[in-house]
Amino acid sequence: MSPTHRFGADGDSNFQVLWEDGDRVFCRAWRPGADGSRHAVLAVLPAAEHPAPATLDRLAHEYALKEDLDGPWVVRPLALVRDPGQTMLVLEDSGGRPLERLLGAPLEVEAFLRLAIAIAGALAQVHRRGLVHKDIKPQNILVNPASGEIKLTGFGIASLLPRERQAPEPPESIAGTLAYMAPEQTGRMNRSIDSRSDLYALGVTLYQMLTGALPFTAAEPMEWVHCHIARQPVAPAERVPTIPAPVSAIVMKLLAKTAEDRYQTASGLESDLRHCLAAWQAQHRIEAFSLGEHDGSDRLIMPEKLYGRARGRDPARRLRSRGQERYAGIGAGFRLFRHRQIRRRQ
Repeated sequence: MSPTHRFGADGDSNFQVLWEDGDRVFCRAWRPGADGSRHAVLAVLPAAEHPAPATLDRLAHEYALKEDLDGPWVVRPLALVRDPGQTMLVLEDSGGRPLERLLGAPLEVEAFLRLAIAIAGALAQVHRRGLVHKDIKPQNILVNPASGEIKLTGFGIASLLPRERQAPEPPESIAGTLAYMAPEQTGRMNRSIDSRSDLYALGVTLYQMLTGALPFTAAEPMEWVHCHIARQPVAPAERVPTIPAPVSAIVMKLLAKTAEDRYQTASGLESDLRHCLAAWQAQHRIEAFSLGEHDGSDRLIMPEKLYGRARGRDPARRLRSRGQERYAGIGAGFRLFRHRQIRRRQ
């Protein structure tokens, strides 16, 4: 039975289906206030009548993070309701709607920059709380059409660990959304997931906002993994020539395959986006500038790149090198032996 039928068309006035996202359905519901009035909330329910345990666990996990999710940059969890046969996460309702509904065609430059700045600022707050979201995508970014306010939601797989590894699993089993997933989050890079993984996912989202399309297309899960790990996206400015080159470069920096080559912080990204907006408003163009000048992390992130390994990758060269060292050692020892023999004879 579809969620729309279960909560919308069956005459239950307590639920109004707003949108669906994979295994979740978002409804507007009404709760009684202390004064007897009713106020709107968002109810997040499993889309399936018999949901998988992982789906219920994600709802419970998001509610468990309620102490960390209490700022104006997030859709705050209010309650976790467990009724017989039904689990529901109750969130505040600020009147926002998914960013996904604004996509489909390229956004105008100024509108894009304003939204991108707000999203980067919200993500910076998430990271300052020590959270890694791990599922940044348009469906988890709510935009208030009246105020332009941005709030993030979808914290069902968020992590409080500053760094973690994703074990190799079948792509369809990996928690997250494959179209927006950072290379290291696929479990096939032998690299850790951290806050910069969210920045890659945000790069995919900004690419979609600028061009009206995802940077990659794929027909099956393993193809998505290959795209994120091995394929280079076409630059946004090549798809839409009216996109200023520095804005295109910002998005491409976010989409770097290795985390060290991306922006290191959402705050650094926000700073560059603000520079672009100021230039665009002043002269309707954006001159090239050095990206990441204000992109300094407040915590130490040890790089996972391997440096100085080029020589060691050639087995033949390695053997030759070892051989030279061994023969040099034998030669020196032999000369010393001969010198001692000659001394004894004298």
